[in-house]
This record gives sequence, structure tokens and C-alpha cells, in this order.
Amino acid sequence: MRKLLLIILDGLPYANWRRLFGNLEGWVATGEARVWRMRSVLPSTSASCYASIHTGVLPQDHGVLSNETIFRVAQPDVFSEVAKAGGRTGAVAHSFWSAFFQRAPFDPVRDIEYDEDAGPVHHGRFHTMTGYGHDNQMTPCDADLFATLTMLCERKGIDYGMLHTCTLDSMGHRFGHDCAEMDKACFVADGQLAPFIPRWRAAGYEVIVTADHGQSLRGHHGGAGEDQQDVALYWFGGGEGPEAGTVLDQLSLAPTILTRMGVPVPATMKVGPLLG
Repeated sequence: MRKLLLIILDGLPYANWRRLFGNLEGWVATGEARVWRMRSVLPSTSASCYASIHTGVLPQDHGVLSNETIFRVAQPDVFSEVAKAGGRTGAVAHSFWSAFFQRAPFDPVRDIEYDEDAGPVHHGRFHTMTGYGHDNQMTPCDADLFATLTMLCERKGIDYGMLHTCTLDSMGHRFGHDCAEMDKACFVADGQLAPFIPRWRAAGYEVIVTADHGQSLRGHHGGAGEDQQDVALYWFGGGEGPEAGTVLDQLSLAPTILTRMGVPVPATMKVGPLLG
């Protein structure tokens, strides 16, 4: 089984990826990585996108239609299928991910951190952002999250790992996307992520870096339009991919991960993988 990590920087529109993430763009320029535009599902709401990214089905099918509809999804997902195939999984993310793919409701005492042989998430490290608002983002440090995922890779030997951080989404809601504050936030995120990618690659992981959805210049998402839906997807790994100008379907992400890992793709995932 191949090993793979999915890194999701929440709420980052395509334009800001391509103009502000110099390390990622540098790896594209050298041929170490490839990049495409990917379009999110509708609604382009965080929870809806999280569930679609991992199940490969539309929100209208899995039923997560807002950030207020949080439950254990019924469809097969990346964690469940990797675990079923004998792989070990890990997640460092917002608590919604644990509720969707492990158990719901999320109990902060029980579920903030767990190591469970039964899976489907074998090693979970979660945060809730309780009290989040415009003036207090309640987000953990991204560098700490990247280090925690790396710990799960090196100490727990996970085959598939998923990391999700809300820092840039929260900054966008507060400041918008055409401002000095967001320029600096993207610069910091790019710099904090950069040293971990060579370390993960040296450990044998293929790596995907992307977002769940974009945001408008005024810091809004949930609706239609390139600014709210379109993100970049950076790929560090092998396989044949589509032409550079192709706009990817977000529903292709789950079957792509499973295909790259050599795990059977369930029949519920109707969109084909983007990489062989």
C-alpha cells in the first residue's frame, strides 16, 4: 500500500494560492510538484465540502448541507476504505472531521485525542475552535498541526493522514482577501508548511495540498462562483494526471487518494480518479 497525506488549508481561493505560496510554486517550477485548479461542490460551505472531499458524493446525497448539520455520514469514505484494506489512518483536524468519519456527536473529553485499533480513524488529534468569532479566531498554530501530523507518521506509522487547518479561512472572514493581513497570513502558512513537505516525501508519502473551498474578496463563501468555489491542488507524487488547464471536480479527490494507495474504490464514488 502506498502512503499518502492530504493537507487542507481551509478557505483559500485559487488566486491567492498561485500568487502568494512561493514555496509551493517553486516546487511546481522545478517539476517536483504539479498544480491544477479544482472546483468545490455546492454549497461551498466548510462542512459540506469536508464530507464531499472524503466520500466523493455531493452534499445533496450525503446530507451535510450546512455547518449546523453535523452527524456521522453513511457513505463509505477514505478513512473507512483504507482501514478496511488493512491500512492505518490518522487525522489532525477540526472536530467536524471526527464527527463525520468516526462517531457523533463529538465529545471533547473522549475525542480530542484518541488511538483506536478499530478505526476507521485510528489516530485522531482534533480541536473544536469553541468560541470562534470575528475578534477571536480560536485557531491552533499551523506549525503545531504540521508537527502533530508528522508525529503520527513517524511514531504511529500511518499509511493515510489528513490535516485540516482553519487559520486562513478565519483570516479571510475577518479581513477579506485583498489586504496586507491576508498577504502576510499566506506567506506565514507557506513558510510553516514548506519544511515538512520534504520530510514527508523522504518518508515515502505522496502529498496533496489543497483547500476545501475559496472565498470572495469580502471573505464570503457558500455560494457559486470561481472566487468561492475554486482552489488550487498541488500534487507531489507519481501517476499520470490531466492537462495543466483542466478544472478538477472535487468529487474526484476521494477516488484519487484510494487509487494512488491501491485501495478499492467503492461504488458510491461515481467520479473517476484524476491520477492513475
